[in-house]
Amino acid sequence: MKAIIPSAGEGIRLRPLTLNTPKQLLELYGKPILEHIFDSLPDEIDEIVLVVGYLGDKIIKHFGNNFKGKKINYVWQKQKRGTWDALLAARKHIGKGKFLMLYGDDIIDKKSIKKLLKHELAVLAKEVPDPRRFGVVVKDKNGRLLELVEKPENPKSKFALTGVKILDERIFLYPAEKHKNGEFYVTDSVSKLAKEHTVIVEEADTWLSIATPEDLARLNEDYKAHKRKS
Repeated sequence: MKAIIPSAGEGIRLRPLTLNTPKQLLELYGKPILEHIFDSLPDEIDEIVLVVGYLGDKIIKHFGNNFKGKKINYVWQKQKRGTWDALLAARKHIGKGKFLMLYGDDIIDKKSIKKLLKHELAVLAKEVPDPRRFGVVVKDKNGRLLELVEKPENPKSKFALTGVKILDERIFLYPAEKHKNGEFYVTDSVSKLAKEHTVIVEEADTWLSIATPEDLARLNEDYKAHKRKS
């Protein structure tokens, strides 16, 4: 199975750390963030499609065409047009059948990702104190996705979309709409998809969302403190 990983963003909120280094190569616990993400991929994933843009040459140089037994293909997202545009850029590598999509700056545990693989269409969510800066998930009592809203001012639930999804070629029948910032979000497409097909919501155990230098520093300090105690 293939994993599509958009990794083209400039990491503006992580500046100055990202002025010369793509955020995917910033170190967490002694190794690049993207390497942690690769390590979290279930064994069923045997091919990775990395969508690169900002400082993408450095990512390509670091990981090459094969990393820890998984083949890597690269595609370039030349303009900052959002996650839907990144998925479109990867389309030629996807083919038919289901695939995993996740982002190059969020770390999820392998067990949680593996839960998605049993479904045809599914998303991974996590309950958070303030979900307003994420895509917010609304589900029914059976775990079916009812609504998915990108960065709402008044969230209808505490469940945030982690960005990890199981999709198939049907997603391309539901193009995203252009937002005020000029970007197109794949969350819009998933929301449309869920109105006509069953999309299951699974809950993540661990989700590390790294958005600022403070986030990265705190996580690394926590890790060092844990190592000192162990």
